[in-house]
Amino acid sequence: MTGKAYLVGSGPGGLGLLTMRAREVIDSADVVLYDQLPGEEILATLPENAERIDCGKYGGSHTMEQDEIEALMVERVKAGKIVVRLKGGDPFLFGRGGEEVETLREHGIRVEVVPGVTSAIAVPEMVGIPVTHRRYASQATFITGHEDPTKPESALDWEVLARLKGTLVILMGVKNLPAIAAALTANGKDPATPVAIIERGMRPDQRVTVGTLADIADKARAAGVRPPAVIVIGGVVELYDGGER
Repeated sequence: MTGKAYLVGSGPGGLGLLTMRAREVIDSADVVLYDQLPGEEILATLPENAERIDCGKYGGSHTMEQDEIEALMVERVKAGKIVVRLKGGDPFLFGRGGEEVETLREHGIRVEVVPGVTSAIAVPEMVGIPVTHRRYASQATFITGHEDPTKPESALDWEVLARLKGTLVILMGVKNLPAIAAALTANGKDPATPVAIIERGMRPDQRVTVGTLADIADKARAAGVRPPAVIVIGGVVELYDGGER
């Protein structure tokens, strides 16, 4: 077996934040398995001679299930191919990259992880919201807004999260935003806590919706907010000035 697998983080979108190592690996690929998060600009530069496989998850519709994606990676590598699993942001932040590495190693497959700039920090940053700030937040907590539906119970302790004084950054949380806001306020988080939702960060159609825990779900519904989006909760949102960047 002469193939190899790469898990590549493409960053938050656009070629400007794609790392040099990611570019090298993508250009060497025989097979690229990608989802929708890398964005059109990056996907347009995939090698013409590479097999391109869309395995994205669009809302409730999955092009492929996770076990199918992993099986396909194993199959192509064992056929001697250089396989790139191209992910948005960083492969190991809520990207199921850890699961894919486990599967590949179980089959004796060489795998290299190429870190990417995570959207959890870069997307708020690019609209002027720092996830930490000496005046507002000395810690930032990253959580998923979409847990494994097969879990018997949530792994998120909303009572603890509501007490945190720093910033909460939520990925994949648009669908469950009403429940998230309700859980935080029910456990003592101030309903007036500022919230920002950044849709399609760093893309031409980027949009920011700002509110508070008390009204953000209604504002998101009225605005037709859709994923992908990064949700930021905390005082740092006050630094957003509404300007274009």
